[in-house]
Amino acid sequence: MDDPATFAAFDGEAQLARGSLRDVVAAVKRRWDEDPGALVLVFEDASGRQLDFDLRGSLGEVLGRVDPRPARAGRGRPRLGVTSREVTLLPRQWAWLEAQPGSASASLRRLVDAARANETARDRARRAAAATGRVMTALAGNHEHFEEAYRALDAGDRSRFEALSAGWPASVRAYLLDLARDALTAGR
Repeated sequence: MDDPATFAAFDGEAQLARGSLRDVVAAVKRRWDEDPGALVLVFEDASGRQLDFDLRGSLGEVLGRVDPRPARAGRGRPRLGVTSREVTLLPRQWAWLEAQPGSASASLRRLVDAARANETARDRARRAAAATGRVMTALAGNHEHFEEAYRALDAGDRSRFEALSAGWPASVRAYLLDLARDALTAGR
């Protein structure tokens, strides 16, 4: 079973909320209702991707519009969170896929799950560094030692990253260290 996706919202440099998308969007909506001019940024933890939402209307209306997956018409099982997407393969790849037991979708899911199960620590570190770098640029790009800290992140140097980010706002630094956990491990 997949871990549920988690998100974080920052009101300036203060962490506003962290958790499920619905919980974070609800906190952002409350903050927006208090001050529509507040600079609130929302990030997906796994990718570091920044998200934007239409906060007009009631909380129920806002939550009704929230879906991190692209809306697609057609096949899929929306109630299960499954949406149809396109995959481009070469004819020889389609031929192999069609020869596999079960549907093409089932075969692709098995391949993806097998690849995820065999993911190396280096793969996890690279993904964590990329996600952390995206968030770090948005939240700490104007702070002292940013560029050096980014290099330490890319090198997997935890002690240097911690030293260089020591003067940053505590909530920003704590969030970045959490996101970078796999990127800043010994022996990377």
